[in-house]
Amino acid sequence: MTQPKARKLKVYQAPFGFHESIVAAPNQAAALRAWGSHQNLFAEGFAKVATDGAAIEAALAHPETPLRRAIGSSDPFELGAKGLPKVPRAEKPPAEKRQRKAEIPAPPPPDRTALDQAEQALSALEERRRREEEEFSRRWDALQREQESARRTYSDAKKAADAAFKSARRTYRNAGGRA
Repeated sequence: MTQPKARKLKVYQAPFGFHESIVAAPNQAAALRAWGSHQNLFAEGFAKVATDGAAIEAALAHPETPLRRAIGSSDPFELGAKGLPKVPRAEKPPAEKRQRKAEIPAPPPPDRTALDQAEQALSALEERRRREEEEFSRRWDALQREQESARRTYSDAKKAADAAFKSARRTYRNAGGRA
């Protein structure tokens, strides 16, 4: 009788808040399911294959079960992490150093002269362009009126010339001419 093949497991790791987690799973999708993640942490660069030997050994002892430890610690990975990472307390600077910092005057505000001049130049340019557009519009309206007047004059003159031509042709034909 043959024994079933043992599944090949890889160990993956990812940070979650103040903890880092490892899980032994057959593939990345199984690791994400074990972590309960609905986003692809591998594609986003948050999750990766684990390389720490002790972490790999601990994860393989508990397949498809996430193990955690505080980020930055060298504690072993466990089923339940033991709290938050230990952060050293920052020392307060001596009183004289704090007072010296307070004595440093705030820097003066930056000079707005160049900015104000640029704003004025831009405003003047825009006003000049607005006046040009108004002048172009006025001239365009006058040109259109002149064109319409020229069309009417031409139309009236053309009607008169056509009438004169037709009258002259009729008179010519009545006199016996051929045209």
